[in-house]
Amino acid sequence: MTERETLDLYEATGALLRGHFLLTSGLHSDVYLQSALVLQHPADATKLGEALAAPFRGDRIQTVLAPAIGGILVSHEVARALGGRALFTERESGTMRLRRGFALAPAERCLVVEDVMTTGGSIREVVSCVEAAGGAVVGVGSLIDRSGGTARLPVKRVSLATVKAETWTPEECPLCRSGGRAVKPGSRV
Repeated sequence: MTERETLDLYEATGALLRGHFLLTSGLHSDVYLQSALVLQHPADATKLGEALAAPFRGDRIQTVLAPAIGGILVSHEVARALGGRALFTERESGTMRLRRGFALAPAERCLVVEDVMTTGGSIREVVSCVEAAGGAVVGVGSLIDRSGGTARLPVKRVSLATVKAETWTPEECPLCRSGGRAVKPGSRV
């Protein structure tokens, strides 16, 4: 899939929203991406997963991991395309952990994926979790990069599309100053 095809799919499913939003990072933005609206369609989820897996085909990935909940379907579809396992991490006492009996073998080759990368914080947390569990992170991927390339990661990084979106701290947000109130359409409050 090209970047344009990815963005067209997000727009066609109503997953690309414009307005005044509170992001998980705490920043405010004029754009929100609700990947669940794309991923609810299995054929679209498969296409996106295959496209994100393609650049990692030669990297001998054994396991694909993602942060719950937004990355679970992405992990599953990328793992399916690569013929590996799909795991997810969950927050426990504020820290990303492997739970539900998930474990990694020493030096297991892992790919960390996410639906939308804004600051790279969730991906870095999953990378730390994988490393603490003895796995080796080979690369990271996201369906959408809204960091503008600023998220720094020490491994191979791939995104299907980049979305340009303004972000502000709540104190600097011009949408708040004009009387607007940020809404959070995502699942975490």
